[in-house]
This record gives sequence, structure tokens and C-alpha cells, in this order.
Amino acid sequence: MYNSKITGLGYYVPDNVVTNDDLKQWMDTSDEWIQERTGIKERRWIDPKSGDTTAVMGAKASKIAIERAGLTKDDIDFIIFATLSPDMYFPGGGVQIQDMLDMPTIGALDIRNQCSGFIYSLSVADQFIKTGMYKNILVIGSENHSGGLEKSTRGRGVTVIFGDGAGAAVLSRSEEAGKGILSTHLHSEGKHAEELALMGPSTGRWVPEIMEANDPDDVSYYPHMNGQFVFKHAVTRFSEAIVEGLQANNLEKSDIDMLIPHQANLRIAQFIQKKFQLTDDKVYNNIMKYGNTTAASVIIALTEAWEQDKIKENDLVVLAAFGSGFTWGSVVIRW
Repeated sequence: MYNSKITGLGYYVPDNVVTNDDLKQWMDTSDEWIQERTGIKERRWIDPKSGDTTAVMGAKASKIAIERAGLTKDDIDFIIFATLSPDMYFPGGGVQIQDMLDMPTIGALDIRNQCSGFIYSLSVADQFIKTGMYKNILVIGSENHSGGLEKSTRGRGVTVIFGDGAGAAVLSRSEEAGKGILSTHLHSEGKHAEELALMGPSTGRWVPEIMEANDPDDVSYYPHMNGQFVFKHAVTRFSEAIVEGLQANNLEKSDIDMLIPHQANLRIAQFIQKKFQLTDDKVYNNIMKYGNTTAASVIIALTEAWEQDKIKENDLVVLAAFGSGFTWGSVVIRW
């Protein structure tokens, strides 16, 4: 059986910076209020005039990752695209990437696991490579949240958190023992699905019906989040997923060289850091400047940490995410 190894990383975020103070034009909020609850100072939102979309951002990040892997688009055997905000209800973003990058008629798979989407995608890619089915897989996480947020005081509890952006990784076959992805661990608990959800549009609640009803109090087509409930479950499941990954590889928490948590809330990341007794140089957070980019958050943070030389050869890198579904998981990597 082969091993899979990350050989290329890339990310892209829109140029348009939206600070906490900028949000005052839409809602009753303040920089202090947002930073105290989330740790976020600013985020990137797509400028509608820029031409950026979920797929376009994914393509831009992918080009960087493929080049850094020392490959061309024709070397990629398969595409996995994770997002909760596709350009179209269907088809998914994977086929758009295949077209935008002018790739051969390779397979394209879309993953709908929201905040844990990139973790799930890496796990799927890892299995395809380990069994010998594919040699080089392009894994993408991309989100356009700003186009679907309720920019008002009523929606501020969700809107202040989310940002736009994309990241990509090339996962390649390796025969080097003990290197690359050591293990992946995935979980879900659907009974809490509506605690963090977008109830419409869906096949049961199409936009024209909502618009025809014209009910100003109908918020089902905006994201809903029970923040305290999500926080409580997140800190528990984050910890469990990390411990599970370590135990599966006979490792201790002291063996972690770099933890890249999903950038949901800085307070969650700080809680996990304290629980695992990790120093600041062993945890990478960038939610302060990008907000929560959902499926893109882990890969953007991983790419930045690597670019800043915070991840070195043979380092033990742990990725972990928790989010809507509820779904959660972890990936243990020997770099």
C-alpha cells in the first residue's frame, strides 16, 4: 500500500478587506464586541465587481498548489472540491475547476461537510492514493460566504464571523514509510444538524416561494447558529478528534509540532491550546484577519504556516475541524 503526501499548497483570498468598524454601516456592533467574542479583527469579502466566485477562487489557489508541487494540470488524476457555498445549486465546483484549468476529463468529486469539509476531503484523497487508484489528487476548500449573509443587526451573530477565501493542496503518492498522512479520523452527529444550518433554499424551500411569500421575518434562507451550543460541542469534539489521532499512531500530545485547528473562533482554538499544553509556536491561527472561511480555513492556515517556515521536515502536524452537521475529524501528518 502506498502513502500519500502533500506536495503542493496554495491559497487565495479576495483583495477586499472588511474590518469590524466597516460592519457598522450595516449593523449595531463594534470592534470590541466582535474581538471579545470571536478574536476576529477583519475578514475578506468578495467585491462583486472582481469576478471572484467560489470556483474562481478555488481555481486560483489550485494553480499555485499545482505549480508548487512541481506538476502541471495534466498530472492531476482527480479533483475533490469542498464547499458549502457553490456557485450553483448543481453541478458542483469540482467540474468547474476541471473546466477552468483546462484539465483532461478526470473525475471530480464534491464534498459537502462544511467546516470539516477539507478534513473529509483529505481523508477521501488519502484512501484513493493508498489503494493505488490515483497518483496526484487536487484537494480544494473554497467559500463565498459574503453573498449569503444577513448584513443587519438581526444577523450580526453569524455575519461578523464569516469570510471568503480558498485554499488547495496536491496530495501525491509516496513510497516513503512513516511520512505523509499517517491517519485520518471522521465523525458525525446528525441530531444536532439544525443548531448550525441553512434551512433554505432547498428542494423543500426554493427561493421563488420565499420571495413570493415576502415575509420579512422569515430567516430560514440565512445561516442560523446556536453559538453557545456549538462552542460547547466544538471544544469537546476537537479534543476527542486530536486524541484519537494521536492514540492511533502511538503518539503523545507533546509530540505535536504544529496544530492547525479549523478557524471557527479564536476562543475555541485557545481553549484547545491550553488543554493540550501547547506553546504559541505550536498552534497556528489566522482567524483574526480572515474570519471563518469554513471549508477553506484549515488549508489557508496550513499554507500560511508552511509559507512562514513554521512547518519543517519531519514535523508532526495535526489538522482538526468541527462544524455544521455536526461533523468533525482530524488528520495526523508526518511532514
